[in-house]
Amino acid sequence: MRVVLGKSKKLKRFVPVSNQQWAKFDLLRTLVWRDLEARYKGSVLGNLWPLVNQLSQLLIYTYVFAIVLKVKISLQGVPDNNFTFGLWLFAGLLPWISFTGGLTQASNSVIVQPNLVKKVVFPLALLPLVPVLSTFIESAFGLIVLIFFVALTTHTLHITLALLPLVWFTQLLLTTGLGYLTAGLTVFLRDIPQTLGLILNIWFYMTPIIYPASAIPETFRSWIFWLNPIASISAIYRDIILVGEIKHSAEWCVATLVSALIMWFGLSVYQRLRPSFADVL
Repeated sequence: MRVVLGKSKKLKRFVPVSNQQWAKFDLLRTLVWRDLEARYKGSVLGNLWPLVNQLSQLLIYTYVFAIVLKVKISLQGVPDNNFTFGLWLFAGLLPWISFTGGLTQASNSVIVQPNLVKKVVFPLALLPLVPVLSTFIESAFGLIVLIFFVALTTHTLHITLALLPLVWFTQLLLTTGLGYLTAGLTVFLRDIPQTLGLILNIWFYMTPIIYPASAIPETFRSWIFWLNPIASISAIYRDIILVGEIKHSAEWCVATLVSALIMWFGLSVYQRLRPSFADVL
């Protein structure tokens, strides 16, 4: 993780931004690295824990759904066996785990740092970004595991994997926008994190992640993808990693637009509320 975060310094010579902006970027990079270190400080495996956790989830979901419940799904170019459903399920869960983990932690990011909030010179806009990026980096370990097992199973790596950074952009816009919104509101309404947990539980079962979209009545199926950005993101993950072709490109474009609007709205609300943070905390 340190190597990945450290390489960002080399970009400075190619990106025309001010020294002040780069100072904020370096501060963000440091905060993200410290957050990742703090999560596993003192443990034997250290930063390998995300990899272990993601691998265990892949094996557990495969066992429960494919072996115990005997759920099967047919994918183009993927062998039809018990492991296929596990890969399909894990591909859809990866963006959801990253999204919910980052959003949940971001909602508390301001109230747990009262000392930083009261410092006049500290850029408060960075606080919700830290847990979002930390959780996203952790999810990369699961993505590596998934791609490895897909390559092992299908003996191929699809060229569509090159599109993953574009999908990450959509995912980060959505998570960060909602993170800013909930982080700002939580300062004044401490029920927001609990309410968010309830909403995410309902959201999860309204998203075709643990069940195929074909299980949704045809009347509502298209609305799920058009109105639910995370449904489109999960579907694109599966398209890119497992199938090797984009079957939900229009929904992805709409999801990106919706996520950009959510990002703009969430950041606007956060900036309007920010001057009052120190007074409330």
